[in-house]
Amino acid sequence: MLYAGFMSAVLPPFPPPQEPAATPQLLEVGSGPDERCLRADAARNRARLLEAAARLIAEHGAAGVTMEAVAAAAGVGKGTVFRRFGDRTGLLTALLDHSAKKLQADFLGGPPPLGPGAPPVERLRAFGLAVLYRSVEQLDLQLAAQPEPTRRFAHPSYQALHTHVTMLLRQIQPDADCDLLARTLLASLDPALINHLTRQSGMPMERLEKGWLDLVARVTGTGA
Repeated sequence: MLYAGFMSAVLPPFPPPQEPAATPQLLEVGSGPDERCLRADAARNRARLLEAAARLIAEHGAAGVTMEAVAAAAGVGKGTVFRRFGDRTGLLTALLDHSAKKLQADFLGGPPPLGPGAPPVERLRAFGLAVLYRSVEQLDLQLAAQPEPTRRFAHPSYQALHTHVTMLLRQIQPDADCDLLARTLLASLDPALINHLTRQSGMPMERLEKGWLDLVARVTGTGA
């Protein structure tokens, strides 16, 4: 897998990190409190529906995932799928939830440079590469599951990424507007932009990798 393999590249060393005043708590990605209280049978039904949707994506792409198709593949009524996920976007978002949790676990407690233990600039560089490869690997699904504009930047998964990037920037450039800079950096990793650059413009991944590393160096003033 692309996301799993990118970490084999060795990143160059950086200056020692500046200790933050406090480490913000990252937001939980995915299911709300009611989700954790699902009865065992409801949890099994939910897993069966997600497995059916994943099979449809593997066979037909994200465009092949409709509420009706998932219901038929899982052998349940269409109403069951609507009650469980609300709409198609809710279903696709649930499919992305596991991947989002895995990424968050990696940058919260995984090995460096993505996880704790590396200088903050090195972690920021590794973070962008991880998000980039994860987006390319799941591009159709990410595009189909993007929340509408009014909810997009309030979504817990985006907020978790933004909180993490802001934390790293505060360790590197404590006097900067780290909140806004974090949003600017994340904009360069937007799935719609990555789709345009890779599929519509034919831009190779190597150029996107170098572009992220160059952007981080310029924003943080740390050099390439």
